[in-house]
Amino acid sequence: MTNISKPAGTGSSGLKRDIGFTSLMFISLGSIIGSGWLLGALTAASAAGGASILSWILAGAILILLALVHAELGATYPLAGGTARWPRLAFGSIAGFTAGWVAWLQAVTIAPIEVEAALSYMDHLWPGFVDTTGSLTGRGLLFAFLLMLLFTLLNVAGVKWLAESNKIAVIWKTAVPVLTVIVLVSVSFHASNFTAGGGFAPYGAHGVFAALPLGVVFALQGFEQAVQMAGEAKEPQKNIPRAVITAVIVGTLIYLALEVAFIGALNPADLVGGWANPVGKGDFGPYATLATSLGLGWLAVILYVDAFISPSGTGLVYVGTSARLSYALGHAGYVPRGFARISARGVPWASVLLAFVVGLICFLPFPSWQSLVGLVTSATVIMYGFAPVTLIALRRADPDRPRPYKLPAGEILAPLAFVAANEIIYWASWTAVSKLLLAILAGLVLFGISYAFHKPLERPPFDFASLGWMLPWFIGIGVISYLGDYGGINVIPTWWDLVVVAVFSVAVFFLGVRMALPTARVAAAARKEQEEADAEESLLA
Repeated sequence: MTNISKPAGTGSSGLKRDIGFTSLMFISLGSIIGSGWLLGALTAASAAGGASILSWILAGAILILLALVHAELGATYPLAGGTARWPRLAFGSIAGFTAGWVAWLQAVTIAPIEVEAALSYMDHLWPGFVDTTGSLTGRGLLFAFLLMLLFTLLNVAGVKWLAESNKIAVIWKTAVPVLTVIVLVSVSFHASNFTAGGGFAPYGAHGVFAALPLGVVFALQGFEQAVQMAGEAKEPQKNIPRAVITAVIVGTLIYLALEVAFIGALNPADLVGGWANPVGKGDFGPYATLATSLGLGWLAVILYVDAFISPSGTGLVYVGTSARLSYALGHAGYVPRGFARISARGVPWASVLLAFVVGLICFLPFPSWQSLVGLVTSATVIMYGFAPVTLIALRRADPDRPRPYKLPAGEILAPLAFVAANEIIYWASWTAVSKLLLAILAGLVLFGISYAFHKPLERPPFDFASLGWMLPWFIGIGVISYLGDYGGINVIPTWWDLVVVAVFSVAVFFLGVRMALPTARVAAAARKEQEEADAEESLLA
């Protein structure tokens, strides 16, 4: 690789603002419509029956609220890898690293998850990619490597290549689900299915909530990808809020329609024994199975083709966005600054290569689609959880900064968004939460090692104070999860557990806001970030 610049702010080139509103919106929508649309409806129906439509409505409302929070932050502080950099402005180094680590962890693992989903579907047409357990075979691993290599090359080619190739994929990815809904509802729709197998909510409210981390939130998450690209966006103050909000609303409506069409198209005879296996145990192609059973072979073929394109398009985007997050970590000095190096094409090439290598590693310990979904969902929501606290902290510590988009009733909706995020983490089950907490601990150990090996003058301020609200948050949600009714020991009674999570979340929220850095330091840090971004942009003019 030639013509590599120094880290951002010190080099001869920087990130290029080449992405407009449509491309930004498609980047977020392309992340939302991935393997989740192919597998999410079946998983949700198995967990909640007909009431799974409530799971999608609830998840949509929560994620729209979180998207509005991100819209204000993204418009006010349009920085590449924003989810990793906003907490740093408000709370300092440890909070910035932790948010960035969790965000990178979920982003870098999603690309291999999407590749596994694509190959699992392709196995229906050309057997040999997965074995009977759903794990990748030798041939599957080879094709997984080739797909990850393709994603990497497209990202290294430049952000315009990424945006344009993703735009084509998203048009297809959106058209096929819409076509599927129209055809299934027109050909076969049994309204009685919504109350079959034990009634509308055969597993009660527990099933509705449990469905969220099993694939519903995983399907809908991804709206923040436009925010991660903020450093390369045209008119980010205007375009980022519009892109994020539009993508999450469109995605929610599509997923809700898909769940309704899926349940309505099921054979009522298959629901007599309940919702455990409405279309066959372990079936990776529920919509294609339905289409085949209804004599719609042509639709089944389209679905199998889309089953490769949709996850692949999402994987392409996540290689790019995970690279922007490791770029942000390198930019801040939390990891080696080499990851913040920018190529002549304006691409954080070292971070792209890191995403490629880590993605390949993920194929080994987590060889099937569902192996990481609960963990990734929890990591995503932890990342989302930083945003509402950061929003109010920055409003108070940096009040004079222009806010092109401002969340209405932010002082009420931001705490509510934080509560909602923690409820989803709790619903993910103690198994997923415990693994996530171990991953966060591992990240903090890496931060400590990196900090120790930095030259004294290059070390960022440690900012111990941020641990004063972060440790109670992580430890507290872990304890509640262990004592709760979702994979825990069920000490806290049902419904009371949700109240406990809500009260705990509100207390942590306001503790976090109170522990923000002083106004002068926040303003100075924000000004420095903006000056570096302006300097990069002027070099490209």
